[in-house]
Amino acid sequence: MNPAEQIVSLNENQKKILYEFAVLQKSGSDANVYWQQHKNQFTAINDTVRNQLANEIYNNSQVVYTPAKDSAVSLWMQTQSLTNWMLYLAAFIAICAVIGLLRNYWGLIINILIRQFAPLFRLLFSAILLTYELLLIGIACVFFGCYIEEMTLRTVVIHTGLFLLWSQSTAIFTRKYLVKRYIFEIKNNFWGSNSWETVKTICLPAIIVTVALLYVLHTIPEDTLYNYEIVVFVMAIICALPFWRILEKYISPILIPFKDDNMERSIYSLAACTIIALIIDGFLIGQRNPVFSYVIIALNSMLIISFLLLSLKHNFKYNYKNYYYLQFITIAFLSFNLFYSFYVHSGELLWASLIGVSVYIIIKYWEIPTFFISWKRNRLSAWGFLGMAVLLWFLAKGILYVSQVLYLV
Repeated sequence: MNPAEQIVSLNENQKKILYEFAVLQKSGSDANVYWQQHKNQFTAINDTVRNQLANEIYNNSQVVYTPAKDSAVSLWMQTQSLTNWMLYLAAFIAICAVIGLLRNYWGLIINILIRQFAPLFRLLFSAILLTYELLLIGIACVFFGCYIEEMTLRTVVIHTGLFLLWSQSTAIFTRKYLVKRYIFEIKNNFWGSNSWETVKTICLPAIIVTVALLYVLHTIPEDTLYNYEIVVFVMAIICALPFWRILEKYISPILIPFKDDNMERSIYSLAACTIIALIIDGFLIGQRNPVFSYVIIALNSMLIISFLLLSLKHNFKYNYKNYYYLQFITIAFLSFNLFYSFYVHSGELLWASLIGVSVYIIIKYWEIPTFFISWKRNRLSAWGFLGMAVLLWFLAKGILYVSQVLYLV
């Protein structure tokens, strides 16, 4: 029998003994003492065969280190994971702040530059030319941002570039060169009836940002955040295609079965987009391929938000039949998310589901009593907030129990 066949016939404990025997031999220690203690684990083998098997196992082994629970290394790894998410959160807050500052002061900055430096910089800082300049800056932020070592700064620079790519390409396609104007155009066109305007306003800028995100993922695959973000833009492209607008009246009744002429068009469109996302999500889950894990988490998170918006009482103030129906559908979807997250052991999906369930319960806590009473009365609102504090306490205890079941059992 050759050494490979002999090694295959050994159990894990025997392989471990031979590996440790080889380590002692190579370190110059007295390996024979160790062998005398453990040789009863083997059938009779001579020293030559023993040494040959030990060397084969040693040369073809790979040591895998698993830190003990609550050890210093384990705690350090947990701390590193927590701080990574804190850095992402810091970057996200900084991104929102930068975008908010651009939105609040952009018009003022342009007017000051034009007024103070005119006529020398009148052309350079004109709204049209400045749009193209910012587009180039956005491309530069995405391209060079990928090579920044510090994660928080890298994330801020890349997302600033992505925002500039989206906003300035939208400004070019809509020919509205101020933020407030083209955001208004996006809102109108997305729910509008002009198919080309929808494609031009939504699809084309989203395609540009998607290409940029693909470049970022190719350059820095370790930044998993962009795997989730790319799904958002791809879904925006899909849902804005004219083909779905034609089918909207046929697929939206799946979630809104009772006709209501007083309901806003945007609710029907959101229902249709939700159905599209559900179909894609179900198809990917059915593949059972870990490659799609990021896409499934992002899609399910978007669907949770969509169902929370659709289930709002405000959308059905003239006819509550659809409201009752959507509560059943929303509860079923949130329950499925919880069970599925346990099934696949996905921490991200579990917390997205728990947050979605918590928000849904809080919304219904304030909505359902309004069928009988009004929270606007001072005394009732005080009782309402006291009850909400108790509700949050129960939710926190429930989430703690769920986390114990998931991680400690």
